[in-house]
Amino acid sequence: MKKSLLCLITLTFIFLGNETCFGQTTLKKETVTDLSKTPNYAFGVKDEDGFKSALSIYDTFIENGVEIENFEIVMKGPVVKTMVKDSELEKYFEKYNGKVRVSICSVAMKRLGVSKEQLFPGLEVVETYTVRVLQLQALGYNSIIYWEKKQHSARVNFK
Repeated sequence: MKKSLLCLITLTFIFLGNETCFGQTTLKKETVTDLSKTPNYAFGVKDEDGFKSALSIYDTFIENGVEIENFEIVMKGPVVKTMVKDSELEKYFEKYNGKVRVSICSVAMKRLGVSKEQLFPGLEVVETYTVRVLQLQALGYNSIIYWEKKQHSARVNFK
């Protein structure tokens, strides 16, 4: 019994002392300063994991005091079918609504048979994924394109 209690207390201190435990990331002051120099961010995603990863980066930036003027996620592909009212992703997105802009590719909507009326509140329909990402890059946004899980890669656009 005493060993179990001692083990539990030790594990508690290990978890409480770890800054990056449970997905929280502490950014260096220099990183926060650098990121705050260009406070507009765009993420291109094709799947639910990419969407959640982009929102996680938003949380990390906010928690660390990174200045954000605009934060946009541009979506295309099969994930568009899951961006409908009463979906799991609608509940997940509630705390970001009004803070993070989410743009949905109208071409993907058409291909997948999703109407604007089916989308949950807070989403904006754009002409195409590619044109919107290029537009944001032209406006000086820092952008990352998350590729499908199979490829395990991301393309980053540096100015």
